[in-house]
Amino acid sequence: MNDPNEEIQKQKNWYGQNFKTVLNDFNVTSDSGLTSQEAQNRLLQFGPNQITSSGQRGALQLLIAQFSDFMILVLIAAAAISGYVGDATDAIVILVIVLLNAIIGFVQDYRAEKALEALRKMAASHARVRRDGQYQDIAAEQLVPGDIVFLEAGNIIPADLRLIETAELQIDEATLTGESLAINKNTHSLKNAVHALGDHLNMAFKGCVVTKGRGTGVCVATGMDSEFGKIAVLLNNCLLYTSDAADDLLCV
Repeated sequence: MNDPNEEIQKQKNWYGQNFKTVLNDFNVTSDSGLTSQEAQNRLLQFGPNQITSSGQRGALQLLIAQFSDFMILVLIAAAAISGYVGDATDAIVILVIVLLNAIIGFVQDYRAEKALEALRKMAASHARVRRDGQYQDIAAEQLVPGDIVFLEAGNIIPADLRLIETAELQIDEATLTGESLAINKNTHSLKNAVHALGDHLNMAFKGCVVTKGRGTGVCVATGMDSEFGKIAVLLNNCLLYTSDAADDLLCV
């Protein structure tokens, strides 16, 4: 039998639902919030609210990694054999291809690593929530789906939230959507099934900044399930893609 918490986490159109329905889906009320025990159970289930990567590597490690692929080693061996038998032209061509592949792969991997590091630095360090019926300040990594989170001007939003209360709430989403102006937020559900991310006026997204007012929201996605997390997933995939693309280049 499927876990109900896993089922609600799979839902993506929180913006299309009435916030009371969202609260009910997460089996939580805005007055009491989650219990400490339930929050601990969900933390074990969904994991910490943080942006992760396939493994942070320094510049030297990234450079060495460009020469660790099996195809690269085969080509280096082929270049050595060609040079040994006196075919210098083939050896030079092969080495040039290997070096070009290494440079391209290193630059792309380095940029992806820096982008992931920037995402991690933009994450909030703490969150103000309601648990056991009381206000609590917790580490942002401990936030779980279903937590009732409070926002005020100056806060970095710690996770993706479906807003349930707003008071002149404005959020700067430039880091996520590129929108240069702060967005006025509300709690109204959106009628159409599909909306661009910048049109989700009843949502607050991880990593964005509250510029004015205050609000309350129920956490609907944390860590790599958040919109910022999806960007991190794409960057991680980019690291894998550059390796595959390099293999394709070598095979041409």
